[in-house]
Amino acid sequence: MREYLLAMTVALAVTLLLGGPVRALAIRLGLVPEIRERDAHKTPTPRVGGLAMFVGLAAALTAAEHFPMLERNVYGQSSTIQALLWGAFLVVVLGMVDDKFELDPLTKFAGQIFAASVMVVKGIQISWLVIPGIGIVAVDPTLSIVLSVFLVLALMNAVNFVDGLDGLAAGITCIAGLASFAYCYRLAISYKLTGATAPALISIVTVGICLGFLAHNWSPARMFMGDTGSMLLGMLLAASSITIMGGIDPYQLGTEINETVNQTSSVHKLVPAYLPLIMPVSVTLLPIADMVMAVVRRTKAGMSPLAADKGHLHHRMLQIGHSPRRAVLIMYFWSLLVAFVTVLFAVTPSRQPIVYLAIGMTLVGLVLLLGPRLGDHRDRLRDKALRVGSPPTARHRAGAGGNGSEVDASQGSTVQAAIPAIAKSTENAADGTDIADPDGGLRRRTLSR
Repeated sequence: MREYLLAMTVALAVTLLLGGPVRALAIRLGLVPEIRERDAHKTPTPRVGGLAMFVGLAAALTAAEHFPMLERNVYGQSSTIQALLWGAFLVVVLGMVDDKFELDPLTKFAGQIFAASVMVVKGIQISWLVIPGIGIVAVDPTLSIVLSVFLVLALMNAVNFVDGLDGLAAGITCIAGLASFAYCYRLAISYKLTGATAPALISIVTVGICLGFLAHNWSPARMFMGDTGSMLLGMLLAASSITIMGGIDPYQLGTEINETVNQTSSVHKLVPAYLPLIMPVSVTLLPIADMVMAVVRRTKAGMSPLAADKGHLHHRMLQIGHSPRRAVLIMYFWSLLVAFVTVLFAVTPSRQPIVYLAIGMTLVGLVLLLGPRLGDHRDRLRDKALRVGSPPTARHRAGAGGNGSEVDASQGSTVQAAIPAIAKSTENAADGTDIADPDGGLRRRTLSR
């Protein structure tokens, strides 16, 4: 655990310390994009924070190579870290070009495919799957590359889509990294699986760079991560998930938990074995859901699935009355709920209390989510009560003694009676006495001397 914490600390410190210089460099070089229609902020802000995050990532992974346990179980057994750094470097270059020149969606997507393919070909691949009802299935090399690239693209764009409010993408990715680390650390410590060490390292370093960047990105943000950072974080989440499925021997896992791995029965017992299929979805459920809804929404409108709009989850939360900070905290809550309930369900023997906890926290989340609407309903009830109990006006008091016809009939006599009173008001206006109202009532008027 100490080596993991040291790697996280290096990532956090480097990202935090480089945030200021990177921001100053971006302003000096004119890398401050104009505010777009879909943006929630009102002040032009540098959008290259992903550069500081990449340097923090590289520094932490380089330092971790000198830690005995990590050097033995990660760097000495595979080329996972080198493949990750190559892919991350290409993504950062693509992101900086996009943040500066606003690439069209197809060009940007082609660059994402290239960066993901380089990382996958260099060694970060899905090698097996556990399919319910079938069992453990080895993946064909060609299919492995296709599935791995698809997962990387999905998570990169999911994090990119959700990056719309101060601290939102970094916080959700931090939560996802913590959940992934908890799961991988459980496999490495409880089941003695050294293959879980690499994804655990990637996850904890992701947490470090997110925490370091949040110091600059929390509302009101002084710097945004841009596509440089959002695509980098998505790639890190994908790399962590893929290395779980590529570095853990499912037969060894079955032996460690005293279960026989066969075609069908083990699928229902080896929860840790097929949880890697669920983890990428569970820890990034909100970004993935937002991405799917955006693709459906834009396709129905005849737009490109990669075109930008203002229909994301965070935009809708602002529209129903949440403040930006409240919207971010609520989305943190939902990410924590889904990610850690999934992990607890997998690693805890007694699962019934976890189900009750999940139900209770879901109800709390619904109350938080509907807060502005509940407040609007409460305001409407209060306004209605005030209208019902409001005092009648002078005109209502004048007509309170009879019906409408009586008021019409007496209108002439009322005017006739008001004329002497109006004439008399000229004599005592200076004294501030009661004077006649043209409608027939009396009102108080004080003239300045």
